[in-house]
Amino acid sequence: MPRLLTVILNWRTPDMTLRACEATLREMAGLEGAITIVDNASGDGSFEAMQAGVTARGWDSGAVPVRVLQSGCNGGFGAGNNFGIRAGLPGGARPDYVYILNSDAFPDPGAIRALLDHLETHPATGFAGSYIHGDDGAPHRTAFRFPTLWSELEGAARFGPISRLLRRHIVAQPIPQVSTRVDWLAGASLMMRQDVLDRIGLFDETFFLYFEETDLCLRAARAGWPTDYVRGSEVTHIGSVSTGMKTWARIPQFWLDSRRHYFTKNHGHIYAAAATLAHVAGGVLWRLRLLVQRKDRGDPPHFLRDLIVHSLRRVGRRDPGQPRIGKDVRPAE
Repeated sequence: MPRLLTVILNWRTPDMTLRACEATLREMAGLEGAITIVDNASGDGSFEAMQAGVTARGWDSGAVPVRVLQSGCNGGFGAGNNFGIRAGLPGGARPDYVYILNSDAFPDPGAIRALLDHLETHPATGFAGSYIHGDDGAPHRTAFRFPTLWSELEGAARFGPISRLLRRHIVAQPIPQVSTRVDWLAGASLMMRQDVLDRIGLFDETFFLYFEETDLCLRAARAGWPTDYVRGSEVTHIGSVSTGMKTWARIPQFWLDSRRHYFTKNHGHIYAAAATLAHVAGGVLWRLRLLVQRKDRGDPPHFLRDLIVHSLRRVGRRDPGQPRIGKDVRPAE
């Protein structure tokens, strides 16, 4: 039987994380493996509360043991998950598969086994992810194409004729109705072969938030390991509980850093600059339409200006995307 390690990353949501763990335990019944909860240096008592909760429920000594680890540093989504992956299974055993689950995501019946069965029966597939829906049942778009210069133009312009012309470059794909191959999937519910991670490495920790799973799936694809969207695996996801993304008043620096790092790392500095120019061109077109049609802006305030200023600024001495230690920034959810 394949061995499965599930990693759940917590940032100041201990009660919800324990709920996610409870749903995961139910779905891992009969499987061989363990669950690791990583507290990403929440500093609010989350670590102690989750340790006490796991012990009180007897999860630490169950058939699928649960342990709570402290990362010791809020290095972001990728770094926190890497901490749990590197810890391996209890006793140091190596898992065959790693499953990462957001702390505000709850596997529906059969969700985890469906991903595991898919990877077992499709040996050429590297990663597999779930159909995600909200707690209201509304489906979430989580199947994507890799970002390109042209997708930056299309996404910023939001103009029908441009979108039709560049339809093959639109990042957010229509929600698949059957299992299918995709470029990348949101990391809310993603299962990965350990063999693939051994070959390509774990999450790039230069990304603090966002683009880290995009980069990981791209590296896997370039190494010959594609990603599949598994329709039969359904997961309920609340979304943005830790990041507060839905209420951003301004685009955060870490998002801009991650975007720039993704394009620079994978396509070079010239391409990254061209992608920003394409986004600015599309954004200007969109804002001209706003003046005429009185449409909602759709972006956080000052987004386009912040993007331009960020792109013109010289890269500092530290790596882009790497936050200063101790800075109170939330890990991605």
